Amino acid sequence: MPSIALLGYGEAGSAFGRDLLALGVRVRVHDPAVRPPDAVETAADEAEAVRGAGLVLSVNSASAAAGALLAAAPGIGEGTVWADMNTASPRAKAELCQTAARLGVAFADVAIMAPVPGRGLRVPMLVSGPAAERVAAVLGALGTPVTVQPGGAGAAARRKLLRSVFFKGMAAAVVEALEAARAAGCEDWLRENIAAELAAADARTVDRLVTGTRRHAGRRAEEMAAAAGMLEDLGVEPAVARASRDLLLRILAEGRAERPRDEPLEDSSGDSRGPSRPPRPPQPT
Repeated sequence: MPSIALLGYGEAGSAFGRDLLALGVRVRVHDPAVRPPDAVETAADEAEAVRGAGLVLSVNSASAAAGALLAAAPGIGEGTVWADMNTASPRAKAELCQTAARLGVAFADVAIMAPVPGRGLRVPMLVSGPAAERVAAVLGALGTPVTVQPGGAGAAARRKLLRSVFFKGMAAAVVEALEAARAAGCEDWLRENIAAELAAADARTVDRLVTGTRRHAGRRAEEMAAAAGMLEDLGVEPAVARASRDLLLRILAEGRAERPRDEPLEDSSGDSRGPSRPPRPPQPT
């Protein structure tokens, strides 16, 4: 098992560091903002941290990733593998891979696919890029559930961010809805409703959501315009509600709605709503 350098010792980095120590792996850390309380070795800079390491886990931030690679370059030896674990765009990962190639460094794009707290090194990961197999071999031997994603650097990041559009978007919708329900005095009711819907979801739910959105885009655009207005009346910024309205209006404008607007429409509970009317134009915000 090679020694491992950790660049960044925040929430994720420190969890990895503790698990690596418990497994008997030699760990060297550099984080200019954190003094590790654990028994890991600390380094004054990136180059010192990576010197002699077989694997570098860059867990700082997307904005610091390129700078960390360049700063570490003088200490990177032959055979060292650089695993960028920061959440960044596929383009940024590909550019970082190109920088690593110019420096003669084997590079892997690693996407952490679940929250690290409570899991540590057991968090699921996707890995792509030139050194994907090598990173998967090391982390897999440490108990990490790693899946190698075919494709170059950025392929793992792409899948993570596609999932983030759904998951973080859903989380934002829940937060906004509960904030409004709290202002309206019915937070407990809505919380129970949301939990029940999530518990009942299955593969058919996805098809129903997509089909229903396109089939009922006109009525739903009006509904979300009304919802946005209600949230404003409650003193809650309707960021998600307005974005939903705008998406529905775009579907209509692009002609992707599945049902003509003069046909009877039904909501998700099967109640007939009668002929659809053209949606009201968005109100100035």
